[in-house]
Amino acid sequence: MNSIIFYYSFFVSSYIGALLIVLKVDHNYMINRMVFEENRYAGFFSISFVMLVFPLVMYLLSKLVGFDAKKEYSSYLEKEVVLPFAGKNEFFLLFFLISFVSLAAIAYTVLKTAHIPIFELILNRTGMSPGELRIDAQRNFGGNVLIRNIFAIALTPILSLIAYVYAAKTKDPKWQVLSAALFMGAIFISVYDLAKSPIFFYFIMFMLLRLYIGKMRFTWKKLAGWGFLGAGLLILMYVFIQGATNVQTYLSYNSGPIGRLIFAQIAPTFLHFDTFSEAIPFLHGRSLPSSLIGLFDIEQVRSARLVMERVFPEKVAEGTAGVLNTLFIAEAYANFGYLGVVAGTVYVAAIVQAVYISFLRLPKNPVFLSLFVYFTINIPRTLVGGFVDFIFNPIWMMITVFFIGLLVFIRLRIDFSAYLQQRKAGIRR
Repeated sequence: MNSIIFYYSFFVSSYIGALLIVLKVDHNYMINRMVFEENRYAGFFSISFVMLVFPLVMYLLSKLVGFDAKKEYSSYLEKEVVLPFAGKNEFFLLFFLISFVSLAAIAYTVLKTAHIPIFELILNRTGMSPGELRIDAQRNFGGNVLIRNIFAIALTPILSLIAYVYAAKTKDPKWQVLSAALFMGAIFISVYDLAKSPIFFYFIMFMLLRLYIGKMRFTWKKLAGWGFLGAGLLILMYVFIQGATNVQTYLSYNSGPIGRLIFAQIAPTFLHFDTFSEAIPFLHGRSLPSSLIGLFDIEQVRSARLVMERVFPEKVAEGTAGVLNTLFIAEAYANFGYLGVVAGTVYVAAIVQAVYISFLRLPKNPVFLSLFVYFTINIPRTLVGGFVDFIFNPIWMMITVFFIGLLVFIRLRIDFSAYLQQRKAGIRR
């Protein structure tokens, strides 16, 4: 998890682009919308602060709790996977019912979405662009958003991971069939809205899971092969979905896939510094979860949306723009200024390291293992999504409570059944 955070979220997606921006050699369309040039330096030094302080906080927390990352991670890899309730039919039945609800939620999403982007793109029936199809699918969804976001989008991939562990370890046909169904459902819900990153992250989760259960070993040769395969698929997706035809523009460092990788996530951070306190007053906590600020009759406002409305009003008017998500310090700055950058960095670093330590010390069973893999991928993604999600993330909380509650419920159910059997046996005697 920490490697993905530092090499992907911070170094590749944030620092390389920030360095080019401060040197004024970015030539990026988003940075060209900046009004105050001095914010190039404000953004760069704030990102550099994160690069230095974030690992320092993680190191200090590790020392405080006696955590040796290299030793404990190696020990975790060598642990055998424990399969609780593997031989219990009632556990499989309960898991099957939950899986059925998840797959039904995918069907519900399809039925309640007027235009399924991936189908419309293939059939070319509406004439809308891929961007318009995505926005239409998100904003004009006719059903309950919580059912779609929790049971279809969030729950299906984790269920597929858990089912795969049971299928791989038990070789039981019923687990194998259920695992295959959930796997296909997870792939579909990852690509149905033409988003490019979810399917890649899902496959990374799947490979990490295979690594942890001993079904796969990473080598430099394999990593290079997967890297080339992923790059090839990404190019095909850009050509097919984005309609890229100009090779020179496509391969340029500030446009196409490369530009998206090094600029798309970090440029909005600079736009946040250019927007708040300059064009728009600080939000003073208005981005905090609506469940909290709603108690004070305050309407939630996400900074990423305000920046989009200010910088790209024409795209907002056309209905092809959503939000400008970026490194978490941007939202912290939009709310509390530089104090938010400092305090937010310390807070998020402590939370991330606490989660990492906790999972390495939990039992290595399919549920905790799948949650570990899920957070290994989703925490780095959230770091370039927003600060508020680390204060209160309802999906993360619901998923964690749900699966831990499932384990506890089954354990209590089995223990209670055993107690009743013992009691009956005692009465007979």
